[in-house]
Amino acid sequence: MKAVLGGVVVAEAPKEDLIAIEGNWYFPPSSVDSSLLVASDTPYTCPWKGECQYFDVKIDDEVLHDRAWSYPQPYPTAFDRVGKDFSGYVAFWKEVQVTD
Repeated sequence: MKAVLGGVVVAEAPKEDLIAIEGNWYFPPSSVDSSLLVASDTPYTCPWKGECQYFDVKIDDEVLHDRAWSYPQPYPTAFDRVGKDFSGYVAFWKEVQVTD
């Protein structure tokens, strides 16, 4: 699967390597082009996943604020709920198109 913004591939991995959580596809950290992500200071803590790290997605001169996110150290109980360790996996907001 691919996460694409403006024709640029932001992340790409086989579907079996992704994790679906609450309607979002989470890509393994190694599959994400980290040069296109800029850490954001936006604070958020999910009641069941834990502290979130947001990222701005930057393609050329376009910056989309907080359009990617990750849980660097999810709550251990979240692994039971999801069925896998999703530490550091990255998901994208709808402007970034995720396709097969």
